[in-house]
Amino acid sequence: MLAEWESRDLYKKSFDMTYSWTLWNELRQAVNHQKLGGLVEYLSHDVNTVPRNAYRMTFTDNHDKNSWEGNPYLNFGPGLKTAIVMTGVVNGMPLCYSGQEAGLNRSLKFFEKDPIVWKHDENEELFTKLFHLKHNNQALWNGKYGGEMIRVVNDHQDQIISFYREMNKDAVLPILNFSDKEVAVNLDTKYYKGTYEELFTGKIYQISDQTSVKMEPWSYLVLVKKSK
Repeated sequence: MLAEWESRDLYKKSFDMTYSWTLWNELRQAVNHQKLGGLVEYLSHDVNTVPRNAYRMTFTDNHDKNSWEGNPYLNFGPGLKTAIVMTGVVNGMPLCYSGQEAGLNRSLKFFEKDPIVWKHDENEELFTKLFHLKHNNQALWNGKYGGEMIRVVNDHQDQIISFYREMNKDAVLPILNFSDKEVAVNLDTKYYKGTYEELFTGKIYQISDQTSVKMEPWSYLVLVKKSK
């Protein structure tokens, strides 16, 4: 049961999942104003107050936002891919709204037939890889079946979001640059050491006590821990 609202009390009634409106708002704030305070607060609130068996529906677009507040390219601009990746790795069930995988760049008519132009688009690969990882990596499974988000401290927390999720030896370490600047970031990773493969490039990373990476503007790394 999905509630088109977000309140933890809804889980006590009969709902299994709620719309994560706040995440959408904070992602747009982070992308357009490059202020991460609200996004960090959202992650903390999700971990500390949302029941472990509850699901959140995460998105960068849906029927209401698309029709009344514009398409995701308008709302998220150059940070759209960063925001999409964030919705795919945080706690919750990501939504791919009609046509996003085909690069939908307009608002659909809400009450009339408005055919989508289906075509191959770079978002197709983005969503495909994120969804494949979610299905196969238990760290990203839903509710109590997935790994809790643990913040990974870095020295550019006004620009970089980094956290860690683990479940049954599956682990994921996302690092996302929510700024239009190149950032050389250092992360405290002493508890997350190991060999990781980046989801989108296949590049291998050796994570030690301290990890340093150079992040291009709006770039993201989804580091997937390799089993021994």
